[in-house]
Amino acid sequence: MLAALAPADLALLEPHLELVTLALGEMVIAPDEPITHVHFIQQGIVSCIGVATDGERIEFAVVGREGLVGLPLLMGADRTPDEGLVQMSGLAWAIPKDAFLGAMRSSPCLHGHLLRYAQAHHVLVASTALANGRYKVDARLARWLLMCHDRVDGDVLPTTHQFLSLMLGVDRSGLTTIVRRFVREGLIESRRGTITIVDRTRLLMLAGAAYGRPEAEYERLLGQEPTSI
Repeated sequence: MLAALAPADLALLEPHLELVTLALGEMVIAPDEPITHVHFIQQGIVSCIGVATDGERIEFAVVGREGLVGLPLLMGADRTPDEGLVQMSGLAWAIPKDAFLGAMRSSPCLHGHLLRYAQAHHVLVASTALANGRYKVDARLARWLLMCHDRVDGDVLPTTHQFLSLMLGVDRSGLTTIVRRFVREGLIESRRGTITIVDRTRLLMLAGAAYGRPEAEYERLLGQEPTSI
């Protein structure tokens, strides 16, 4: 995300950026708590998780090096009922809320770029809702693996069956059965704490229409020279 900014816009943010570690399981955004920083992800993945009043939770988006965590601030809100939870450890550039908002107000170009990212993120959220409601669990798992694969270097994804079941909103035993089938069919390798992508092409075939629309929209909106809207 930062690398895609116009030099003048990056210069507005740079004096305020601090490189921070993202620890596995760290809550970058807590439900209904003031958001104090925006995090531009450099390595790792943060899960955006919806939380119901009875404690039920499910992932509705993932954010990696393509994006940032703290979008409610861009929308004029200081908090959200959702969680931002680190699912793969890494690094992020953190910027305090006031510095972020000040830079955005100073540059229509930066503001426009961030709004386009917000729209791409919205498409990802809508695609997740569609996948959860209309596609089988094997297609949803293939989609999730592809999305995570897009956001890391290499083929190894640190994760557990327990975490996957939370992300996909399915029971752990049913998920384990599908993971074992993926292993038998040579799509992935699964070891304690990691899943390795073996055959991305076949995962793409299995995910089908559940994967690809948000990725294409991100490229359409952000795969261009930064301009104001």
